[in-house]
Amino acid sequence: MRDKLRDRLTIPQEHLNRINDLIRDPENDAINAFLDIIERYGTPEEINRCAAEARRLPNLLARLEEISSPYLADLQWLTDQRNRGAFISVADYRHNVLGKRAPAMTFADDRAVTLEISSYQFFPWLIDEAEQAIANEELMPGRYIRVRNMKEQISDNGDILAVAAAMQIIGASYVETLDTKGTDGSNIHLGGPETLTGYFGGIGQPNDYALKWLDEYLHYYTTYGIRQVLNINPGTVLLGYFLHKLGIEIEFKISVFMGNDNPYSALWTLIGAKLFAREDGTTSLAGFNWANSVNNETLQIASQIRKQLDLEQVVRFEHHITETYKSIVIQPYDRTDELIELASTVPNIAAKHEGAGPAVDAQRDHPSDILDYFRPKEEIEAQGLMDALKQNYLDKHDALNRTAKLLTEHGLSFIAAFNLHHR
Repeated sequence: MRDKLRDRLTIPQEHLNRINDLIRDPENDAINAFLDIIERYGTPEEINRCAAEARRLPNLLARLEEISSPYLADLQWLTDQRNRGAFISVADYRHNVLGKRAPAMTFADDRAVTLEISSYQFFPWLIDEAEQAIANEELMPGRYIRVRNMKEQISDNGDILAVAAAMQIIGASYVETLDTKGTDGSNIHLGGPETLTGYFGGIGQPNDYALKWLDEYLHYYTTYGIRQVLNINPGTVLLGYFLHKLGIEIEFKISVFMGNDNPYSALWTLIGAKLFAREDGTTSLAGFNWANSVNNETLQIASQIRKQLDLEQVVRFEHHITETYKSIVIQPYDRTDELIELASTVPNIAAKHEGAGPAVDAQRDHPSDILDYFRPKEEIEAQGLMDALKQNYLDKHDALNRTAKLLTEHGLSFIAAFNLHHR
C-alpha cells in the first residue's frame, strides 16, 4: 500500500513538459521581462567576464587608490600580517585548546562547520577584529554576512571595494544584501518597526520589485564582481535559479526571513534547486538559512533530503547559534550545545553568530539589536553609537571563538578564514 501511495506522488513527465513549454513560450510575459533585463547587460558569457574583471584583487585595489581611500593602507597591513603568518594556525589553535591531547585527537574534517558572523557592517571592524585575533590567538570567521545599504557602502571611501578585497586576502566567503527589499518602501502599506508584523505577509519584492532586484544584482555583479547575495523572496529565489541556469555565475543564500522551518519547506526549496540545476549538478543556492525555530531533528531529516538530491556539497545549511539580543527572538537564545550534537551527524553546515552570548549582551549598555542593521552611518555617528556597535560586533567574534573551542574539544572540525588559519 505504501509503495502505491508513493507512486501517486511522483510527477508525470507530461507535467514537466508543460512547465518547459511555459518557459519556452515566446508570449510568456514573465519570462520575457526576465530576458529583457539580461539582454541589457549582454550575453551570459559577457556578463561573467565583466564580473570576473571587476572582482580581480589588483583591480579592486587600483579603484581604491583612485579615490585615495584610507582603507588601502589597512588592506596592505592585513596582507602583510597574513604573509608573515601572524594569525594562529589550526594546528596551533587545537594545541592551545587541547594541550598534549591534540596530537592523538582525530577531527571530523568531512563535517567541518563553517564559522559565520553577521552582520559585518563597516570595513574597519574587520581590522579591529584581526588585531584582536592576532593578539589573543583567536580565529577569524570563514564566512561573513553583510546587511549594510549598498549605495552607502559605495560612498563611504569605497567600503564595498575594501570588503571585497579583504575577503580575497583572508580567504573567506561573504554575502551582500541588495537594497531592493521590502524595507525600501516597495510595499506602500508598511513603514518601520511599528508595522513590522505586516512584513510577514510579504517581506520581499512585491509586484515589479523582483525584476528590480534582478537588475540591481546584475549591476553589482558586473560593476563590483559581487557574486553572492541574500535572497528573501520565492520569486527572486526562482530568478536566481534562472540566472544560474543561463550560465551566469550567481550564488545566493536564503535568508532566515524566508521562514524555512520544517523538512517540507526544505524539500520544496531543494526541489526547485534541483529542477533548475545545470547538467553538472550545480545550483545558485549556496546557502540555506533556517528559521530560528528549527530543531536538530528537522535539520537531520533535511540533510537526508539534501544528500538524496546530490546537493550535500553544494548547499550549505546555515543555522543561527546566537541572535541579536533585541528585536528578533526571546532571550536567552544560545544553540551552541545543540550544534555540537548536530555537527557530529550533519555535514556542510555553518554556525551563524548574530549576537554575543546572551549573558554578555545582557551586560552591555547597548546590546546587539537587529534594527541597528538598517540605521544609516550618519545616524549612528550622530547618536554616538559607532563604538557600541563595534563592541557588539567584537562580542559576536568572541561567541564564534567560543563555538570553535567547543567544537575542538569534541573532536569536531571548523572552517575559519582559510588563508589565515588553514596553512
